[in-house]
Amino acid sequence: MKILKIHTLKKGWTDRDNIMLHANFQILVDFVEQEHPFKIIDWNFNDAHINAAKEIRYLYHWWTKSRPNRTDPFDSLKKNEMPDWKERSKPVYADDGKTIDHYVFISDPPGYQKYKDVSKKSHKLDMKWEAEDQDNLIRLIKIRRFLWV
Repeated sequence: MKILKIHTLKKGWTDRDNIMLHANFQILVDFVEQEHPFKIIDWNFNDAHINAAKEIRYLYHWWTKSRPNRTDPFDSLKKNEMPDWKERSKPVYADDGKTIDHYVFISDPPGYQKYKDVSKKSHKLDMKWEAEDQDNLIRLIKIRRFLWV
């Protein structure tokens, strides 16, 4: 029995699309770090091997170095710049009259414009990163037949 331990996911619930991304890249990391393919495979055998080696190196570096160093714009906000939502909102209750379903703003909290700007920037980055994740997962799938020793 083979068990894949995904080191880049925290304990707790993770959506399946994220598990798929992390599992596939964990396989790549295990291949590079445990099987040492660049020491035992002749990657100059033909053009396909040369290109696959470039992709493996690129994807491994992207997953282990570039991607973990992404910085979310929200990290730049100081604690006092985060709006106190409950202070400026009122609860809307569910049909049972007891459970809070969501909150509605009464007024914008102080510093809300800065928060809004950071939120917009963060959303754009999330969309860019999602596309990058998808593109690199597809690149990995395209070279999967080279992940053997």
